Amino acid sequence: MKKKQFKLLMLLSAFALLILAACGSDSGAGSKGSDKGDSTASAKPDFLNLLTGGTQGTYYALGGTFADLISKETDIKTTAEVSQASAANMTALQDGKGEIAFVQSDIAFYATEGTMMFDGKKIDTIAALGALYPETVQLVTTEASGIKSYADLKGKKVSVGAPGSGTYANAEQLLEIHGLKMDDIKVQNLDFGESTDGLQSGQIDAAFITAGTPTGAVEALNATTKVNIIGMDAGKADELIAKYPYYAKDTVKAGTYGIAKDTETVSVLAMLAVKKDLPEDVVYSMTKAIYDNTNKISHDKGKFIKAETGLQGISIDVHPGAQKYFDEKK
Repeated sequence: MKKKQFKLLMLLSAFALLILAACGSDSGAGSKGSDKGDSTASAKPDFLNLLTGGTQGTYYALGGTFADLISKETDIKTTAEVSQASAANMTALQDGKGEIAFVQSDIAFYATEGTMMFDGKKIDTIAALGALYPETVQLVTTEASGIKSYADLKGKKVSVGAPGSGTYANAEQLLEIHGLKMDDIKVQNLDFGESTDGLQSGQIDAAFITAGTPTGAVEALNATTKVNIIGMDAGKADELIAKYPYYAKDTVKAGTYGIAKDTETVSVLAMLAVKKDLPEDVVYSMTKAIYDNTNKISHDKGKFIKAETGLQGISIDVHPGAQKYFDEKK
C-alpha cells in the first residue's frame, strides 16, 4: 500500500512540474512577442482619439485620413473626433480626453506658455508631433454686404469664432493691427458652418475663418452666394508679423471660391500635438504612419505635408518619438 502511495505521489509531482514548465514557456513567448520586448511595450495604448475641429473645417477633413493611416500602420485603433478645434483641443489633451490633436502653432505656444486664453492655466503635458500646412486667416464676406476693407467692418455683425478659440485670437489681432477693437463690431461667436450659413441668409455681414484653403464651408457658400475675401491693408501684414512673429504672409489665390484676384492675408501653422506621456515608440510609429504616406492624402493641403518640413515653424517642444523619426529623415 505504501509503495503504491509513493508511486502515486511521484506521478503527481511529475505532473505538477510539467504544468509549471508549460506556464513558464507561455510566459516567455508572450514577452518575446510584445513589441520587441522594449520597456514601453506594456504602455502601448489599445485606442487613440484624434481631436480635429468642426465638420466643415480642414482639420476634420484630414483627421479621418490620419486616423485611418495610424490605425493601419500601427495596429492601434484610432478615430477622428469632432471638436471645437485648437484651444479646446489643448485643454482636452490636458484632461485626458484625447491623445493626439490638431492645433494652430500660435495656440500651442500660448498653451505651453500659459498666456492669452491660457493665462493662469499653463498646459505642460503636450508636445509636438509635426508641422502640417499653413492655415490662412480668411475674412469672408459676400458681394451683397458691400464690405471692401477692414474699415468697413465697423458697426457690422462679424463672426469671430468662439471666445478663447484660435480664430478669435486671430480676429482680435488682425482687427487690432487695422486700428479696430472687438467693441467696434457686433461680435458673433459662430463656428465655420454657422458663419457661412449666416452669411448666406444675411444674418451676419462677415466672418473670420482660420483654416487651410480651400475651406469646405466657404466652398459650400460660394455654390450659392458670391463670395469676397477681404485682404489686409498695405503694410499691415508686416506690422502684424513684427508684433506677433508666429504669423507668415499668405495669399488666397485668384479662382479660390471664385474670387477674381489674389488677396493678401496672413497664416499660422497647422500642426499636430500629442500627450507627452505617450511612449516614444508609439509616437514614432504614428509620425511615420502619416509622413511616410502623404501620397495617400487626397485633400488639397496634403501637398504641404512633408517629412522634410515636419519641424519647421514648430513653437513647442517636440516629442522624442517624433524627433527620432525626423532625425532619420535628415
